[in-house]
Amino acid sequence: MFNRTRCLQITAALASISLLAGCGLLSDDSADDAKPIVVGTTSAPSTLDPAAAWDGSWELYRNVYQTLLAFPSGSSKPQPDAAQSCEFTDSGSQAYRCTLRKGLKFSNGEALDSKAVKHSLDRIRTIGSKVGPKDLFNSLERIETPDPLTVVFHLNTSDATFPFVLGSPAASLVAPKEYPADKLRQDGKVTGSGPYVLDSYKEGSEAVLGGNESYSGFANRRNDSVTIRYFTDSQKMVSALKAKEIDATYRGLSAAEIRDLQNPEAHTLGVQVVENVGAEIRYLVFNPKDPMVAKLPVRQAIAQLVDRGALVSKVYQGTAEPLYSMVPKGVVGHKTPFYDKYGAADVNKAKKILRDAGINQPVELTFWYTTDRYGSSTAEEFTELKRQLDESLLFKVTLRSQPWKTFQEGYKGQEYPVFGRGWFPDFPDPDNFIAPFVGKENAVGTPYEPAQILNELLPKSRREGDRSAGVHEFEQAQQIFAEDVRLLPLWQGKLYVAAGEDIAGAERALDPQTVFQMWELYRKTSW
Repeated sequence: MFNRTRCLQITAALASISLLAGCGLLSDDSADDAKPIVVGTTSAPSTLDPAAAWDGSWELYRNVYQTLLAFPSGSSKPQPDAAQSCEFTDSGSQAYRCTLRKGLKFSNGEALDSKAVKHSLDRIRTIGSKVGPKDLFNSLERIETPDPLTVVFHLNTSDATFPFVLGSPAASLVAPKEYPADKLRQDGKVTGSGPYVLDSYKEGSEAVLGGNESYSGFANRRNDSVTIRYFTDSQKMVSALKAKEIDATYRGLSAAEIRDLQNPEAHTLGVQVVENVGAEIRYLVFNPKDPMVAKLPVRQAIAQLVDRGALVSKVYQGTAEPLYSMVPKGVVGHKTPFYDKYGAADVNKAKKILRDAGINQPVELTFWYTTDRYGSSTAEEFTELKRQLDESLLFKVTLRSQPWKTFQEGYKGQEYPVFGRGWFPDFPDPDNFIAPFVGKENAVGTPYEPAQILNELLPKSRREGDRSAGVHEFEQAQQIFAEDVRLLPLWQGKLYVAAGEDIAGAERALDPQTVFQMWELYRKTSW
């Protein structure tokens, strides 16, 4: 379902020669071309230390850090990277053993052995950053290192998804001498063992990646170096692409910009757009610390009023589709519980929900969003949501926004009554669209503890090595989400990479976690 390697699955409006290049039918002399590929994005890292990021920083991490397992293009199951092999050694999915490749080293020459693996993952939990990935390791009890090449993970419960976590940038491996066990690294540098080394970094501006000649793993690097330029304005990013100041873009393109880049005029400028199946979702989070949001009828009324079709049509213009569950279309177990329960947007039904609860005055709420994480369309999206709710005369919405770092601190501090978030999967499994959003501590910073999901449905599904066998549990979990309305799914997006026509590999560059694999890009040097 996440196969991005077969050209028949590429649905972008590309010239035929671009499609052929994407399949490798043109000659590739990239090793002789020293000109670095420059990639633009609006998703700048919030930190360079993997222990403190569960966000778009993973885009950089995947390219400079290594993980025991990974997801090569076209794979929906984790495959070996720093590991030579991994497997559960018990029938209950509670003991997971990995054997490392021999001779692995970090870029500082330090050995990447079992103790380095233990250090890397233990420090995530020891540091316990509120914005870090520690919650992904809730099932991990302890790590054993019987010899330099063997790591055994002992889990406190059955968890067949644990290999998927090890394949995500959350489990990035770091050099013990450079990364303290109990605090974050603060010098603005990276010491990893991934396909690239970080040659230089200017926060919020630029990351220069050079090829790591000592890398040993699954990635087949097809270029010598990549420079990533970080933009806060997607219009400036598109202008840079058209002016050939950058070679490719990903993340942050607005719907209007995508449509502009797909038109014939842009094609005459030598620009191609590759469209991929996406599991990216957008949703609202309701914080019950707010006295009005704490009322279920208020949340239900909003669910009854939001017109996803209008939102997608006006703001995203065909680059997204309405979403009626936190589990998106294309992922095993997807259902439409929010549509089944609330149907089409209906002011009268919403009014009745509020009046039956004794709420007879317009509900005043503040909606928050981030200005620089998901692209410029976010402001338009929230303007449309405000319009829909205000026009019902049942709500009076005030909009507020913050840059990502400040916004992240705010929602983790439970400061916002209602706020917008985006989700790019940590791994391609329905568990990753349910589990991160429940529990006392979760990815959205507002405790949500539905007993049936936490105590019955998730534990049962995680005992299933065959991930499709847990479909019934995930269907039930989606129904509970629709009943509680602590999260309101809005839309599911497609993924786009825009690039110069002399750049190939864009159709393979996005892995199943929608993380950009820079090593897949290369420059066509003969026609």
